[in-house]
Amino acid sequence: MRRLVLWIGALTIAAPALPLVVVHAQVKEEASATKTDTTKPEQFKPEQQASKGSVTVSGTVINYDAFAGTLVVHPKGWDDVPQNADKDDKSQPAEASMFYVAYFKSDGANTQRPVTFLYNGGPGSSTVWLHMGAFGPRRVVTADDSHTPAAPYTVVSNDFSLLDVSDLVFVDAPGTGFSRIAGKDREKAFYGVDQDAQAFADFITQFLGKYGRWNSPKYMFGESYGTTRSAVLSNVLETERDVDFNGVILLSQILNFNFSADDPQFNPGVELPYQLALPTYAASAWYHHKLPDTHAELAPLLAEVEHFAMGDYAQALEAGSTLTPDQRHAIAGKLHQYTGLPVEYIEKADLRISAGEFEKNLQDESNLTTGRLDSRFSGPTFDPLSKEAEYDPQSAAISSAYVSAFNNYVRKELKFGENRVFKPEIEIWRSWNFLHQPPGAPLPLPLATNVMPDLAIAMKYNPDLKVLLNAGYFDLATPFYEGVYEMQHLPIPASLQSNIEFKFYESGHMVYAHQASLKALHDNVAAFIVKTENSKAK
Repeated sequence: MRRLVLWIGALTIAAPALPLVVVHAQVKEEASATKTDTTKPEQFKPEQQASKGSVTVSGTVINYDAFAGTLVVHPKGWDDVPQNADKDDKSQPAEASMFYVAYFKSDGANTQRPVTFLYNGGPGSSTVWLHMGAFGPRRVVTADDSHTPAAPYTVVSNDFSLLDVSDLVFVDAPGTGFSRIAGKDREKAFYGVDQDAQAFADFITQFLGKYGRWNSPKYMFGESYGTTRSAVLSNVLETERDVDFNGVILLSQILNFNFSADDPQFNPGVELPYQLALPTYAASAWYHHKLPDTHAELAPLLAEVEHFAMGDYAQALEAGSTLTPDQRHAIAGKLHQYTGLPVEYIEKADLRISAGEFEKNLQDESNLTTGRLDSRFSGPTFDPLSKEAEYDPQSAAISSAYVSAFNNYVRKELKFGENRVFKPEIEIWRSWNFLHQPPGAPLPLPLATNVMPDLAIAMKYNPDLKVLLNAGYFDLATPFYEGVYEMQHLPIPASLQSNIEFKFYESGHMVYAHQASLKALHDNVAAFIVKTENSKAK
């Protein structure tokens, strides 16, 4: 999946239980399947293709200069020694050619205008989604909560582009989009939590130098796994490269993978995933009119469910086998009130329902599967006898529109990509190195990925760093209450909690797929940038 892969929890938690030889064989086999073609012996070279355009935001026409190109980045520790171009590519040190599209307002050389670096997640996703759906100057129009018909697709001038307050840089992770990797041990060098952050740090510092933006207010905007990346990246840039950012903007956050609701059954004894997902289950059931009681407004319902999730429900889950049958039945009845699922099913599930099970069963009587990235979406169930959802209806509904629109736009308007293949997503999650070395740890820790310490250190190292968390109520991939819980449990002084803002939307993982939410997202992010940029220049 592009924003957050479906089986991460199983991989990071269950894999250590497999025989070591099996794990090594699987990783070797899966890594070989994702290797980049290395028949081209020459090294990567930076590229740039310039063009011009305009977009109207809030009634104001903004002329811009666009630059589509690549920068060549290297793993941590690369010493800038010239390479021997006569050697076979496999003997070359690993390097990546990272593709980007930058939009600069055409009002003169204003190097103090804010600049925002944007990226999606996956891991293994390009940034086509934020580019064509949220803040780029062109936006593809998709159906609100149903499958978008096949081409021709409608691409419009984006009234909600962030170019009104910031220059924009959309960046594709190594191996995705038009980005490529090469050289010896290239997957090992770039496909991992820490390796990925180092590549982005190298890209950003190079970009600041190439375009003279060192003195600009700086922001990073990450979605889904991109929020994981942002936590690590903010710490790396500050503590290793002496680059402070004005703000970190997070969309559909996951920092601690122990909290994922995708496969919590592989981590028994950790009950928080069930609790933190419950408000999203309630919001989804409310949207599809599956709750037994009537709730006119969503917000009061969610407040009630959050209280239950962290109170009676938490106590029941923590009780384990000591919970009495009467207590179990009472909690199951309450869960029925908040999810619409049958009491018998909830009791059979031992009060613990994963996201995949909820997606499959919420509309089961209609033979419909509920969307994962956006539970407002529904689609025909593949196998009525399956235990969990087997695909994501929202991803199926809009992906073709985004990918088709961008492939057309990048070649016709940005003049980049001729005779090249654009990879919206690559399947790398099985070989992705989820081991992470948090600040202060002597080595990468054999635990589920948790980058909360990284963001905490970044905020303490730079006490002026501001954070904006954006989340959709109908997101089952990274439930909104999970992000709230993570932020409220960052190991930071109480005084720094005021540096964090929360904004919520009646949309899903890709908040911007709902036009009213896109407008609110633009307005909230624009206001955040304006009040934190520390400059009057625009």
